[in-house]
Order: sequence, then structure tokens, then C-alpha cells
Amino acid sequence: MDKFKITLQYLLPKHLISRLVGKLAAAKLGFISHALISLFIKAYKINMQEARFENAADYASFNEFFTRPLKDGIRPLDNAADIIAQPVDGKVSQLGDIVAGQLVQAKNHDYSLQSLLGGKAETAEPFLGGKFATIYLAPKDYHRIHMPVTGTLREMIYVPGELFSVNPLTAENVPDLFARNERVVTIFDTEFGPMALVLVGATIVASIETVWAGTVTPPAGKDVFRWQYPATGLNSVTLEKGAEMGRFKLGSTVILAFPHGKVDFLPEQQPGTVTRMGEPFAKLLNE
Repeated sequence: MDKFKITLQYLLPKHLISRLVGKLAAAKLGFISHALISLFIKAYKINMQEARFENAADYASFNEFFTRPLKDGIRPLDNAADIIAQPVDGKVSQLGDIVAGQLVQAKNHDYSLQSLLGGKAETAEPFLGGKFATIYLAPKDYHRIHMPVTGTLREMIYVPGELFSVNPLTAENVPDLFARNERVVTIFDTEFGPMALVLVGATIVASIETVWAGTVTPPAGKDVFRWQYPATGLNSVTLEKGAEMGRFKLGSTVILAFPHGKVDFLPEQQPGTVTRMGEPFAKLLNE
């Protein structure tokens, strides 16, 4: 059955299916939307008591529900100066060292940091020998992404690609999964150096958005696009620790990369660890 599920992903028109589902999810269909939302809440056992609006009828479309805000204070932020906070609700898939420019995807599966970040060696170079973390967001999770530290945006890169599922089964069976799926790469300058924050698309993920650019995809393209941002001035983008930086419409994956010798993950953070936005994730190292 697992082999069949993987084979089916290769055969299906994933972009077409995802865009069609995206249009349905964005539609305001009244009682139909409310019924779909109610079924989803029940199927995935979503804790709506954490949501700012608790009832299915409070949302005009499935997308409004899926990107629902949480109640104020429900995710306390660890504001200690030497702590990197968890950016999302989800589960740690992998984390550790970036060795020889490779990241661990799953057992017996590594992939290229340079490919993940859009193909340029100069983009990947600051992170060689550093640390990475991959966090999987399941459909039941809160789908807004927040800043783990304060950062000033230097570059955003749209990388076209496939839309394979990013669930654990696919990660264990599809080579180079995260470097072949459509994604939005963001590079921030922080007090300890650059930080890469990558938003990876997946099957049925109808949209990836950032707070400064709005919807980055769709539409999907065939070329890599790069946007440069100034450090100061009218078009600069600085986001405080804990601030929202983007969101997914349906589940996907976030990947973080840090430079060598700058951070270390807390001992309790291991593959399989449940993450909650704002909680301690890593610690800055003394120079």
C-alpha cells in the first residue's frame, strides 16, 4: 500500500489538483463551506478552543479557517535574548549539522543545501557546516509562520518545482523531496548572522504567502525568481521575534538553516518532538 501511495504521487497531476482544490478552498460557499470545515475539525480533532473564532460558521471560506488566527496569549513567546523560538506549530522531522553541504531528509536520504536554497553557491555558502531543522506541519496544525528571532529581510527566492506530499512516508521514499518541491526561500540578517527560512509547498498546498509580498505562489512558474531588499529605508522589511512572516494554505514544511558555530538546538529537540510556536527551540552560542 505504501508503494502504491508513492507511485500514485508520481503519476497524478499534482499542480492541477492543488490549484483546483485551492479554488474550492477560497470559495465562499455558505453552508457548504461550513459543513466542510466542520468535517475537517472532526476528522483531525482540531482544538478550536485555541482559535480566536471557535465555530465553523465564523469562517466564510475553508482558507479563512485553515489560516485561522489563535487567541491572544495562547502561544507565549520566549523573549530571552539568547533563545531562538520555535517558528511554527508542528513536529520536528529532522535537525542537526549541515555536513558537506547536505541536509538529512530521512534515513538513507540526504539532499543538497544549495539546491534547496535556489541553486546559487553564494546563497548556501554562509550556512555550510552550520545547523538545520525541518519542521512538518500536519493538516491539523496552526498554519501561520512566525519569526524565531528578529531579522531584516535580505532576499526572497521563488523556486519552482513539484508538489509531492511532505508527510513522513513521502520523505522516506522520494529522493531530494524538499529540494524538488516548489518553495519560497527567505534570507534574513540577524544579530548572529544570516538565517534561511524556507517555506516548502506540497500536494494540495494552494498558496504560500508572506506578510510583505502577499501571495508568492500561485501562479507557479518555470523559472527561479529573486527579490532583493534594502537593509533600511522605505522598502526594507524588519520583523521582530515572534512576528508573523507568512502562512500556508494546507499543510507543509518549514526548514531553517543557521551559520556554523552560531546556534545549537536544545537537548529536548529531537526528531518527533512536537513544536509550539514561541517556545524555546535553540540557543545562541557565545563567541
